[in-house]
Amino acid sequence: MTLLKIIIFTIVAFFSSLVQAQAPTDSELYKTIMELDKTYFTAYNNCDMETQKQFYDEDLEFYHDMGGLATDKTELLKSIENNICGKVTRTLLEESVEVHPIKNFGAVQIGMHQFHNNQEPNAISEPSKFIVIWKKNDTNWVMSRVVSLH
Repeated sequence: MTLLKIIIFTIVAFFSSLVQAQAPTDSELYKTIMELDKTYFTAYNNCDMETQKQFYDEDLEFYHDMGGLATDKTELLKSIENNICGKVTRTLLEESVEVHPIKNFGAVQIGMHQFHNNQEPNAISEPSKFIVIWKKNDTNWVMSRVVSLH
């Protein structure tokens, strides 16, 4: 019985620490990440490649479940420009977003979003999960790791 209590306590403590690590929605960190998301995806939806370029770290790793791993910022931006611009828009499901601080680095954003292909207006857009590792530099934030799952 004692071993069972220890296991239950450990599990509860572990999950409690995860919940506490999430930034509250009224925190400056949460608001900052949500504003960064909004600014980036406004640029994405409007094919503003210069703004998008500013959001990616030079040491980028972009994991896409269908497209594989991209580590070249210039090539990723070319791919977005050639395959996304004017064809696809993204909508964030705001209620799904979690933001977790990463001490001395930045933050993790986890959430759900939908992509709408205007080339197929009747296609049903299913929500998909994403994870962004935001890195805080001296004066700005950049996306250093992205996981996009569809």
